[in-house]
Amino acid sequence: MYLQPGPCGRACLFLALSLAVAGCSTPSKMAAAVYQNEHFSSDQTFSRAFEADPAATCEASRLALLSQGYVITTATPQLVTGNKHFQPDGELHVQISFTITCAPGPRDGGSTAFVNAVQDRYALKKASTSASLGLPVGSFSIPLSSSDDAMVKVGSETIPAGSFYDRFFTLVQRYVRGGSCGGEDASRCAPGGAPS
Repeated sequence: MYLQPGPCGRACLFLALSLAVAGCSTPSKMAAAVYQNEHFSSDQTFSRAFEADPAATCEASRLALLSQGYVITTATPQLVTGNKHFQPDGELHVQISFTITCAPGPRDGGSTAFVNAVQDRYALKKASTSASLGLPVGSFSIPLSSSDDAMVKVGSETIPAGSFYDRFFTLVQRYVRGGSCGGEDASRCAPGGAPS
């Protein structure tokens, strides 16, 4: 004998199916959105050409990071890495890590700097631990508990803002010009520091 579900049964069944479908489709939609936003366009958000050889461009990049309080972890004629720590509030810690790769440019004597900056976020998490104290008087124990604070990574993201990189490249350009305007090359530069 077939029993037809009542109004409540139909509604509950529809709600359960909707939640199941939403639960299964949401992560895949989010994953798809991430890679579909990678257009591999020809804009220069993460790269910039300089009229200096790769070693001079990487050195200018190193000086630019140092001037802003970054700690340099790697410095070679082709690669510079550095990081800086921020504390927006008492329970949030942010670290920005830069990676700059300097490659020969399309024109002789020039170079291209490829820059990537990653922002890692850490939050203060409390982890409770417990222990027991055994006493020699019988089998008596006293529970002891404590709380330890630890910084846990809660997010990591490549900084996408073009204006962020524009400010960095502008500063690197100042150090590139400063390097080319020193010593014997000073006669080639205008009083403002830019090549004449």
